[in-house]
Amino acid sequence: MQQPADGDRSTVAPSLYPSQARLAADLYCTHRVIEDPEWTLATVPHLTELCLQHIVHNFEKNPILDRLLPEHQRKVLDRLSTGLPLTVTANLISDEDYWKRCCAERWQVCDISNYGDSWKRMFFERHLENILKCFIPNTTDPKQVLELIPLCKDYVRKLEVDQFLPPVQVDQKEERDDLSDTGSDFGFGEVSMHHYDLGDLITALPHLEELHLTYGVKDCGMNFEWNLFNFTHQDCCNLAVAVKMCHNLKVFKLMRSKVDDDKTRLLVHNLLDHPCLVELNLSHNLIRDKGAQAVGKLINHSRLETLDLCNNQIHHLGAQALAQALAENSTLTSLNLRLNCVEDKGGEAIGRALLTNTTLKSIHLGSNNLSEPTAMLFSQVLAQNTTLTSINFSCNHLGLDGGKQLLDGLADNKALTEFDLRLADVGQETEYLIHQIVWANREAVRLGSLQHPSAKLL
Repeated sequence: MQQPADGDRSTVAPSLYPSQARLAADLYCTHRVIEDPEWTLATVPHLTELCLQHIVHNFEKNPILDRLLPEHQRKVLDRLSTGLPLTVTANLISDEDYWKRCCAERWQVCDISNYGDSWKRMFFERHLENILKCFIPNTTDPKQVLELIPLCKDYVRKLEVDQFLPPVQVDQKEERDDLSDTGSDFGFGEVSMHHYDLGDLITALPHLEELHLTYGVKDCGMNFEWNLFNFTHQDCCNLAVAVKMCHNLKVFKLMRSKVDDDKTRLLVHNLLDHPCLVELNLSHNLIRDKGAQAVGKLINHSRLETLDLCNNQIHHLGAQALAQALAENSTLTSLNLRLNCVEDKGGEAIGRALLTNTTLKSIHLGSNNLSEPTAMLFSQVLAQNTTLTSINFSCNHLGLDGGKQLLDGLADNKALTEFDLRLADVGQETEYLIHQIVWANREAVRLGSLQHPSAKLL
């Protein structure tokens, strides 16, 4: 090292040793690395992982799934967004876990037991139902429904639509404001209040087996008007033609839709000799005797097993027509006439039919203004009929004598397992004794099913 000259008072900085230089460099580098926001301890992902990430991010434009290995398919499906267009996912993804995520993110309550334990079926059925509930004729583009058909037709087996919106009539608002409530009752403006025609949709769903409909508006609040609940004649014509063309339909329910006699006859005409229909529900409508007579004709020109006409306006003439059909029928197993007014003339006619009928298992005649004459005839039914397992006479005035006659008829009956006599005025003691007999029959059936489980399955 060169020594400073004599007299030179300036200070010369000593050079660093090599070890000290390396240490300083390391400290400098470490300081830089910590400040680098991109720095990470993670290793570079595998190429396979990078490829899967690319597939997920570009799935909408380039859906790749079937060509992947099973374990790679699982990773892709778990990462896919539930917001992908149905045109991409509908006919490509069958994985139930993916559709479970789609359902859970869209609806709070998800019970797949009502959808054949299939998440995909539930998604498409409820998605289609929501579109139909919000469809406004002359406003909503029909393509919203038609474009969905190729995507959902293989998965929809049941449709439950409890609302149909009418067209918006802005230009007629002032005219409607001038109408009284009485005027609305007579259906002003019905011609322009037709709802969405289900014909194109129903006929394009080859697996549709159940159709539950209610023509009305939910949660209308202060915007209530009677014409929001009109099931027009044109609506009925469209629906009747559509149902006739739905050859796989097994269950048809049209409830709370103001279906009167004329509309009932039109529907029945198109349901005659239907190849698959086994359940018909026209409850909570305006069906009177002529409509019931038409339904009576349908009973023996179809394969109906369950018929529900609850809460209509059927009197004894309609009940007699149904009874005549029952006397000749060999398929119907359940009949519900609750909340009608068949009275004793209708009740006796049904009782006489059940003396020969050997297929009906359940009948509901609650709240039908029945009295002792009907009870007297049904005591013979209880003594002779070995098929009936359930009878409901609740909310009728059968009287003490009527109750005793029913008790006598039950003496040797081993088939009846349900007998509802609440508010039937048969007397507390008689009702208790009848309950004991019915309970013994039910217990015998239960023990028999335990001893012969295979018979119960059959």
